[in-house]
Amino acid sequence: MASGKLTLGLAARLSRYLQILTQTQKAGRDTISSVALSGYSGINPVQIRRDLSALGQLGKRGVGYDVETLIGNLRGVLSASGQHNIALLGAGNLGKAIAGSDIFSGHGFRVATVFDTDGHKVGLTVGDLEVRHLSEIPRIVPEKDIIAGMLAVPGEEAQSAYDALIGAGVRIVFNYSESLIDASPEAAVYQMSPVGKMLHAMYRFSCMKQDVHRRGRFLRSVADPGRTKDSGNSG
Repeated sequence: MASGKLTLGLAARLSRYLQILTQTQKAGRDTISSVALSGYSGINPVQIRRDLSALGQLGKRGVGYDVETLIGNLRGVLSASGQHNIALLGAGNLGKAIAGSDIFSGHGFRVATVFDTDGHKVGLTVGDLEVRHLSEIPRIVPEKDIIAGMLAVPGEEAQSAYDALIGAGVRIVFNYSESLIDASPEAAVYQMSPVGKMLHAMYRFSCMKQDVHRRGRFLRSVADPGRTKDSGNSG
């Protein structure tokens, strides 16, 4: 692949491939085809083969791609090798679910510290981590080598939590709240709410229903053209 930065579209697709490949490896599978990757990702298999061939990865006809090799190469391209420590802000139900999940560890991410402002939660344990007060962020972020933060706080606390992370030098923030963040130019904010994807899914579902209805009308017109003509002239 030519040197230089990836386009945003390509980086997004490669990240999706890596996520799928990691789960494929966990399932005990050694190879995967572009068709299977397409089924999981929703990306055209021709586009997948084009993306991977640009990385020097050529699948074997009838076999597919070697999962372990592809994971290693994608992690290198995406700078995702090694372990990356994350700070979790919010020790409520959502925060506990995030801290207790192993979904991140398989991709090289580790929740290394948990913060909250609620005095009833500070000092408690979430997973195997002690909940710290938000005021300790400036000390703990460099101490734990935190590269990113996750906001699992009530909406009204999201901005102040974000500001605390940015003030400590964190430059990547994942926002699980519904609040919009006034972001700093030096830091990237990724909105993680599922609502946007749900709205998109509902729109696609509506389009699918309309397509099915149109196809049904077309098939009925082919089977009985006279009936369609009569119904069009009725009224």
